[in-house]
Amino acid sequence: MTYRHIIRTLGMAVLLATSLAGAGPCDGPDHRAFDFWVGEWDVYGKNGKLAGTNTITREYNSCVIHEHYSTPRGYSGESFNMYDAGRKIWHQTWVDSTGTLLLLDGGVQDGKMVLEGSAVAKNGKPIKHRITFTPNPDGTVRQFWQSAGEDGDWKTAFDGLYRPSEATATP
Repeated sequence: MTYRHIIRTLGMAVLLATSLAGAGPCDGPDHRAFDFWVGEWDVYGKNGKLAGTNTITREYNSCVIHEHYSTPRGYSGESFNMYDAGRKIWHQTWVDSTGTLLLLDGGVQDGKMVLEGSAVAKNGKPIKHRITFTPNPDGTVRQFWQSAGEDGDWKTAFDGLYRPSEATATP
């Protein structure tokens, strides 16, 4: 038996034992802290009108929360979210159809997921972003996105309410 064969066999044994035990590498409470956002959603703006739809799934052995957002006007974007156990923080990478890239880090604060990051706006000036996701008792989720420019004043970029999608809701 070769060294490579022994290592492969041990690796397969660890995977089998993990799956039989029902525990995956991302099953701990820190890794599950953003699960409240997983689902099929209709997203409404503050005006009560449909802003878009969002499909949020757990992928890659439930280690990644993958978001697919789109609006009726043709805007779309995706994010990859995961708990970085080494840094003990949550990370989000967002990309969209306008060329926006957001890199956000954070974690749970008072029962809410708060992610923050800095970027350079299209005008070349620095901008900060803070997105707070709040799970509500009725099963909805509020997304409150704020941005701050050089003046440091936080302004609302988006304030939306996620409701379970009517297309997937059961009566």
